[in-house]
Amino acid sequence: RRNYMFGTIFSSTTSVSTRETIICLIVALVLGFVLSGAYILANRKKKYSTTFALTMVLLPAVVAVVIIMVGSDIARAVSLGGVFALVRFRSIPGDAKDILNVFLAMAVGLACGVGYITLAAVIAVTIGAIYVILSIINFAVPSNKPKELKITIPENLNYYGAFDDLFEEYTTSCELVKVKTANLGTLYTVTYYIVEKKGIDEKKFLDSIRCRNGNLNLSIGMIEEKESL
Repeated sequence: RRNYMFGTIFSSTTSVSTRETIICLIVALVLGFVLSGAYILANRKKKYSTTFALTMVLLPAVVAVVIIMVGSDIARAVSLGGVFALVRFRSIPGDAKDILNVFLAMAVGLACGVGYITLAAVIAVTIGAIYVILSIINFAVPSNKPKELKITIPENLNYYGAFDDLFEEYTTSCELVKVKTANLGTLYTVTYYIVEKKGIDEKKFLDSIRCRNGNLNLSIGMIEEKESL
């Protein structure tokens, strides 16, 4: 017997009525707004992409149209494989959470396209709510994020051990990641990844380094996240 809770609204897999198509598109658009709202809410504390938020609204409807237009299961599988292949190009410059949102929107669109609108709603609301909750509670986010520290030193200063006592006093971990010459070899730019101790006076930390490097250039900032899937 058919499971009516998660059953398809289509009466036939070979022909789809205009009424059924309109219902699927409306549901896909509504759920797209739900997913886009979840994306905006989860990223409200930092800059988010308005174009990506718009894409989240329309992507489920676009996928639903593609699935509705294909008639047979073989054609549906081929078209779906092509759509999923395009996700790789979106994931290269983006964030890992962006690829999650794209897959979620496509899953909702696929469910709408085959007529399982109740299942699509359950997927969108459930996973969207979990996504927002995990973002709000900062799940898996370290309490003290690592920073990138760049110190310019004169060529006569040995960077090995030059700042070890300061790092021991002000940081919980320190890693030397890169050394580069500058100004025709008369200067060195030394890059560290550090995790500062809680409650330290960062200005005092930087002033102490400036006393060691002759008041040359010094910079500190968050490490740029580079994620690829």
